[in-house]
Amino acid sequence: MTIAEKTKLIESLVEQLNNSSVVYLADISGLNAEATSNLRRQCFKENITLRVVKNTLLSKAMDKSEKDFSELMGTLKGHSALMLSEVGNAPARLIKDFRKKDEKPLIKSAYIEEMTYIGDDQIDFLASIKSKEELIGDIIALLQSPAKNVISALQSGGQKLSGILETLSEKEN
Repeated sequence: MTIAEKTKLIESLVEQLNNSSVVYLADISGLNAEATSNLRRQCFKENITLRVVKNTLLSKAMDKSEKDFSELMGTLKGHSALMLSEVGNAPARLIKDFRKKDEKPLIKSAYIEEMTYIGDDQIDFLASIKSKEELIGDIIALLQSPAKNVISALQSGGQKLSGILETLSEKEN
């Protein structure tokens, strides 16, 4: 690879890192060609970008990025795959699901919305993180709950009141 090609690749990586709020570094060493292809297909289906990049080039791109990836630098050893997503838990869920059939990939580190997570032992926590859409849905449900209770009480109270009035009117006749 020429210096110009490396420079172009680094610039491309910097742009991807700047535009992505979710960055995972995974170890996919030991996966055979078929398993790697399956992983790539699943990533494509889940709208996750998977790139296998040399650590030195990724390190340079992280240095040039607008974001602070300094805590991830220590995990750039061995084979590294870069996973970029818009949903914080999508790569962790995909990896967890993929590991039902294989031992790899392992999570080296993750950068989600300015928070850093190091190590594969974080996979359960990362997979359980709710997406922005899920959080908004939960908040809306919580806000609607009291209003639904009030409306329900008013409706049932109205039925009880009308029943009492009917009974009283029938007794008077």
